[in-house]
Amino acid sequence: MALPLWREALVGLDWLSLRASAVYRGNGIPHGDGSAVVLVPGFLGSDQYLGDMFSWLRRIGYQPYMSGMGRNAECPDILRGRLAETVTSAYLETRRKVHLIGHSLGGTLARSVGVHQPHLVASVTTMAAPLRALRAHPVILGAARVVRRRILSERDVEPDCYSGSCSCDFLNSLRRPLPRSITHAAIYTKADGVIDWRCCINRDPVPRCRSQGRR
Repeated sequence: MALPLWREALVGLDWLSLRASAVYRGNGIPHGDGSAVVLVPGFLGSDQYLGDMFSWLRRIGYQPYMSGMGRNAECPDILRGRLAETVTSAYLETRRKVHLIGHSLGGTLARSVGVHQPHLVASVTTMAAPLRALRAHPVILGAARVVRRRILSERDVEPDCYSGSCSCDFLNSLRRPLPRSITHAAIYTKADGVIDWRCCINRDPVPRCRSQGRR
């Protein structure tokens, strides 16, 4: 069954509803303790589209950081390395373990960093992130094929880069559970028109992990 991509056209209404909410204004919610939170953009996205979340986190008492990865249309293992540098910098500046929030492919990158740097990471929150498989709208899969061809033509990477057969550290980390010291929340919606929500459910055997779905 095809994913309902047309539902993504309602993003404007969601944007307006968000700004009208008390939560967005920071009313009635627990405030942060100054901990670092690194935001990770999704496929084809850059840090700029997470600007609202960046401002909101600062407003409610956290120290937010952009990923510093550049556009998320690159070899995932290269992006993971860039993100790891940002996490290290945030940890050194705040002297506290870092919280990671990643959207879509950014969520899988955040999870990968958690596996590789558990001593620096407090939690990983994924939003509509394909954690165990990838079933996406054909438009998204087509865009991924274009990105893969560009990577293979411009980079000295594994021949299976940007595929499920790659042997890079990024993909291998997704086959490993998050360390028990890291809290993990997986957020998704069954109305997602881009990624099949069933791919976004967290199955890590971690006592404090949870998946939260929304219709």
